[in-house]
Amino acid sequence: MDLRTATAPPAQPAPPPAIPPSAGKSVLHDVEQTQLAIELIGLGARLQVLESALSLPRVRLVRLYKELRGASPPKGMLPFSTDWFVTWRPNAHASMLLNAYRFMRDAGGLAGIRAVLSGYRVYREQLSVTGETAELSFTRAWTLVRFHENGMLQLARCRHCAGDYVVHAHGPRRHYVCGLCMPPARAGKGRKSPARTVP
Repeated sequence: MDLRTATAPPAQPAPPPAIPPSAGKSVLHDVEQTQLAIELIGLGARLQVLESALSLPRVRLVRLYKELRGASPPKGMLPFSTDWFVTWRPNAHASMLLNAYRFMRDAGGLAGIRAVLSGYRVYREQLSVTGETAELSFTRAWTLVRFHENGMLQLARCRHCAGDYVVHAHGPRRHYVCGLCMPPARAGKGRKSPARTVP
């Protein structure tokens, strides 16, 4: 056989480019983040909460919000004062929520926004049993957890009922008595008193 006149074998088509494993993971992560955003928007979470808790771009979050709520996200600052959480009625609800969040974090193995979300579900379920109206929106619940994690609010154990209640950080805790065991003089006038269900 004359090698000079032999025809070369037909060229094989190039294989398709390999998809890096990280691409598949990023797609799944994007889907999970979108589903989480939909759930949070359904609970009334503000845009600032979504931006802080999720990795989706702002433009996408705004579009999702408009599609789900039928309106643009509200503007304005988030609640920033710790004082609201230690007043009588809000304190009972804040304590219920924070105890639920800590349980989901410590015993349930959840972290971040997922722990807040699960704790908020437990809080709302407790209220559905007692028939009370929620004092905490999801945004307030998220803010409460942020204050707690940043050391601005902590839990103190009531020496009468042994429940754990939200108090200012570094305040006296040794002889603490909660607002349910010792309510203020005009607490709950005209409204149903908070049920003693959680801490």
